[in-house]
Amino acid sequence: MSTPAPGRHAAPDQGLGGPFTSLRYALRLLEAVDRHPDGATLVALARETSLGLPTVRRLAELLEIEGYLQCQDGGWVLGGTFALLGQHNREQLVKARLNRKLAELRDELGAAVYFSRYHDGELSVEAVSAADHAPAVQEWVDFRATAHASAIGKCLLGQLDADALRDHLSRHPVARLTSRTVTDTDQLMHRLERQPATVPVLDLQEYALGTVCAAVPITAGSTVGCLATSMPVDNLHKLKAAAELLAARAAPLMLAMAV
Repeated sequence: MSTPAPGRHAAPDQGLGGPFTSLRYALRLLEAVDRHPDGATLVALARETSLGLPTVRRLAELLEIEGYLQCQDGGWVLGGTFALLGQHNREQLVKARLNRKLAELRDELGAAVYFSRYHDGELSVEAVSAADHAPAVQEWVDFRATAHASAIGKCLLGQLDADALRDHLSRHPVARLTSRTVTDTDQLMHRLERQPATVPVLDLQEYALGTVCAAVPITAGSTVGCLATSMPVDNLHKLKAAAELLAARAAPLMLAMAV
């Protein structure tokens, strides 16, 4: 079983101080709303939570979209999503929300987006949102065996502790896929260990010639996951901005999955 390495999950969230901070603020806001079954104004909630009014407003709007809050006669109350918690359709609800978020992000980026996880010792691409104008990368070699070369794989491997990382590489030895692929295990491990948690992981034609990718870590509960995008190498000049947008969308995606 994979073990997340301490301090390897955080990603920037513009305006709210990081996904974990955003999530804590959102939970604090939900707890405050729950104390007011007849509804509470944003001003009252800001005062009660000691959060700034702009932060409370932004979180309330996000939670309203996800169905956790609703505004009635100027007061905010808990939304209908809470009635679904623990029911048999939980998995379908999470999947539908995830697919919707990924489709929105795909259209915003104009590029394919991916949500992937690492569990039971393997990489798994859980969801892909692609379109004619935003094609997905062709899986010409199994993603599970080439984590050392892809942005998704390196982002996930970088969240493991040293033992779990060595275990993975012992089962999936590094192999050269392109002239840019890192094939030295020690060098790869050194790069992963030195990768800052707040800096997107890149794949500049390491997995496939003609394709560049970026990935950022994303965590929901015990999930070791990442959010990623891919685009033709001709769009390399857009990759930095795309990676920054991925990081900014990490916290909302966490909230969408936290049901």
